[in-house]
Amino acid sequence: MSQSPASRESGGPALREVPDGNGLPGLIDANAARHPHEAVVARKREDGAWEDVTASAFRAEVRAVAKGLIASGVRPGDRVALMSRTRYEWTLLDFALWYTGAVPVPIYETSSAEQTAWILADSGATGVVTENAGHRALVESVRDRLPDLRRHWTLEPAAGQGTGATGDTPEPPAVEALVRAGEGVEDAVLDHALETVGPDTPATIIYTSGTTGRPKGCVLTHGAFLADARGVVQVLEPLFRTGESSVLLFLPLAHVFARLVQVVAVIAPIRLGHAPDVKTLTDELASFRPTIVLGVPRVFEKVYNSARAKAREAGKGRIFDAAAATAIAHSRARETARRPGPGLRLRHALFDRLVYRKLRAVLGGRATHAISGGAALGDRLGHFYRGIGFTVLEGYGLTETCAPTAVNPLDAPRIGTVGRPLPGTSVRIAEDGEVLLRGPHLFRGYWNNDAATAEAMVDGWYRTGDLGELDADGYLRLTGRKKEILVTAGGKNVAPAVIEDRIRAHALVAECIVVGDRRPFVAALITVDEEFLPRWAAEQGLGELSEAELLAHPTLRAELQGAVDQGNAAVSRAESVRRFHVLEHRFSEESGHLTPSMKLKRHVVARDFADEIEALYRS
Repeated sequence: MSQSPASRESGGPALREVPDGNGLPGLIDANAARHPHEAVVARKREDGAWEDVTASAFRAEVRAVAKGLIASGVRPGDRVALMSRTRYEWTLLDFALWYTGAVPVPIYETSSAEQTAWILADSGATGVVTENAGHRALVESVRDRLPDLRRHWTLEPAAGQGTGATGDTPEPPAVEALVRAGEGVEDAVLDHALETVGPDTPATIIYTSGTTGRPKGCVLTHGAFLADARGVVQVLEPLFRTGESSVLLFLPLAHVFARLVQVVAVIAPIRLGHAPDVKTLTDELASFRPTIVLGVPRVFEKVYNSARAKAREAGKGRIFDAAAATAIAHSRARETARRPGPGLRLRHALFDRLVYRKLRAVLGGRATHAISGGAALGDRLGHFYRGIGFTVLEGYGLTETCAPTAVNPLDAPRIGTVGRPLPGTSVRIAEDGEVLLRGPHLFRGYWNNDAATAEAMVDGWYRTGDLGELDADGYLRLTGRKKEILVTAGGKNVAPAVIEDRIRAHALVAECIVVGDRRPFVAALITVDEEFLPRWAAEQGLGELSEAELLAHPTLRAELQGAVDQGNAAVSRAESVRRFHVLEHRFSEESGHLTPSMKLKRHVVARDFADEIEALYRS
């Protein structure tokens, strides 16, 4: 039923009632009982081939590792940290820890010693699993600040490296060591630990990426993950066909989105693969050939920009641009009453043979849909991908909601929105435009931080800090962040996301951050894409110039001014960017300017580039 255009609340359909059993570990038991010979996970062998693991075999390995954890002293409620790239062993350890009633605490493998020490100390972790010798050394460097930490396992220890309590006893890799340690543990002992797990049991503590201040630990329960995962499968059911569908997970498993995808794959169940290195993602997609692709907008931007750059290098830039324009026009026409006309359909069919098939092949060749979250994809890329036969379904969620709380439905996606509420959840727009959320997928609170929990919740609704609006059919459109709203000296409220997304759509632009709070006009800091810059320079006959010379060159300035002009076209004059500065430094997670989920740390950028910002307003 449609709502009025001024609707302030939207609710998803009823969530199908399914017994929760023993929380998330119950999914492994159920799969082994219903689909014992079905491949539910695929692991990469040393020779590069994918080796399928059946539901019964995966359950057996999970239980063997869980027994090893119990033999090592892990008890229900203990926090055990995982610090690794995305790989098979992470999923294995997650479920093994859940079997014991323990609480996994993810740590990004790119985290600093200070960040790692804070998470381990604040969570009271009694154990930690690291991926390699470098991660192990990082944890050991702060060991004196971690009185609760008793055990440290490493997936790939260096030769002769210790993994015991004192670090001087050579042991095999973590999984092998745990399986060996658990050989004497009876099934009844493990089953007794499993009985402590229920819907209200904490499943994990995920620390927010900390765009401001210390990261807070979100306590997410087994019931919350199950409710969210079941809601996703219920809405997107045709994408999750047991025995046919598959997903390659390349997002960091320390992030809630990837963690939820892991649960969705197991709950369906569908075949799940892991890709630890985004640099080899194209090769991994080609070999795994998933039916579903998951990512963040930056991944889809990179695919588009890389394809366009290669076409231009091959002298086919005009063909690519015409194909892209046709794809966008075809997608937009599908939303009109007249639909695509004969001429547009003919051009679209031609470019499908010449261009679109190759682009779909880059994404594995089998997938027709992707799910995107973390930030806005933008209308242009949304229509482009749907136009090439690869629909990107945008969703929206936060760590506090186990990831998605809304997603675009398969049968009626609305590009430019983040979709409708998942089953069992509700979205409300407060009087000041803030998006409020409610449902069984909400976090239980912040670990050891009752004050922050109380501030985040109001009458059972979670205050997201995001601004948005609901259309007549209950689709949510995000318009900005409350804390990111700029108020110019003239009193104009400016939401940076709209114009930043438009400017960042240019292939030369890596990142853009709008500034202007309490200033006479809006300005911007821009970083240039390091992969595209050399290609662009060669096209302009500037290939002999150094990067520093290119960044100061008037031709590049004019190109970036065009990107700014495109962004300005989407906003009023009072909100438009009047001046911009091109930074020599790039924003990255390593530089401290991006979170692991690729969100800008605005306060850090403003602090580190205060001089450059000030210079924009001197004259």
